[in-house]
Amino acid sequence: MPERSFLSWPFFEDHHRDHAERLEAWCKTNLPVDHTDVDEACKSLVAKLGEAGWLMPTAVDPADPQPLDVRTLCITRETLARHDGLADFAFAMQGLGTGAISLFGTPEQRQWLDKTRRGKALSAFALSEPRSGSDVANMEMTATRDGDDYVLSGEKTWISNGGIADVYCVFARTGEAPGARGISAFVVPADTPGLTIAERIEVVAPHPLARLSFDNVRVPTSALIGKAGDGFKIAMSVLDVFRSTVGAAALGFARRALDETVSRVGGRQLFDAPLFDLQMVQGHVADMALDVDASALLIYRAAWTKDSGAPRVTREAAMAKLYATDRAQSVIDKAVQLHGGDGVRRGHIVESLYREIRALRIYEGASDVQKVVIARQVMGAG
Repeated sequence: MPERSFLSWPFFEDHHRDHAERLEAWCKTNLPVDHTDVDEACKSLVAKLGEAGWLMPTAVDPADPQPLDVRTLCITRETLARHDGLADFAFAMQGLGTGAISLFGTPEQRQWLDKTRRGKALSAFALSEPRSGSDVANMEMTATRDGDDYVLSGEKTWISNGGIADVYCVFARTGEAPGARGISAFVVPADTPGLTIAERIEVVAPHPLARLSFDNVRVPTSALIGKAGDGFKIAMSVLDVFRSTVGAAALGFARRALDETVSRVGGRQLFDAPLFDLQMVQGHVADMALDVDASALLIYRAAWTKDSGAPRVTREAAMAKLYATDRAQSVIDKAVQLHGGDGVRRGHIVESLYREIRALRIYEGASDVQKVVIARQVMGAG
């Protein structure tokens, strides 16, 4: 039985607890799914999540925009990740991919949200480039104004949902000022002429990823999200919302690893006694439980702070993302160790968790970058 006592914490309201219980019941019936064909699995997951209504929190309602409920996003990612990492990925990308449209889009652009929230269209967030990952200000892709259009040229890489998305939120340099102040954001449908998939990228935990090529991709000025030159601010605002949810996904992985470990050490016999009777094993379990609870506190503090009206939660979100992902790595490593040979057997749940967790310490701000962000916030320079 998964640990649910955290839902009684004062961070949550009754509708959060109800959401968590209903989603848990749905996951037990519908997850995990077959990952043999990752592209088709993701498309199927988005459709199923949309049909069941679980994608509604990923974006504001186009007809009645309200602030995103970050606690609901975190609860959803934690729950999905505990059952199926690919389901968490599918859910997360529907939110991250449309985040800029949801927060800053025009009424016309927001029409995409009706499709993505119902699972009828897949979205993607196209920010990283071959030479600018964490250093967004070093972006090289350009968007040149040409009459009533912008012409986009360059590449994006490590794009989640790349190759299967129906719409991309693309960031490019428009040149209003040097560095971060000269970047803008655009809505680019996947079938726009000149946009091609240059490479599909395979990683340790199979997810749909790609490198995108933009060869004089022409989009109307109405594709501009917000104002020209506001792209960096828009990207950081989106990450400010969704960075905490990465920590929540890591927490879901860590909770599952702890659950599997408790079952293992309680039922496995060693020297005519349960494995749990060894004090060293008890120490490992205690460390794992401590890391899980501390991560949860940081994650839901950040989410509650944002939901309470804070304009930015840069410090809180960075702390939550850094701590939760790093500690989940440690929790899962202990789970693998305590499972012995089974822990590295392909197809075993802790083996899959070991592959799933590693990327979370890199994407949406690598751990080392989060330390820089936190330090600058502490010193008042962020």
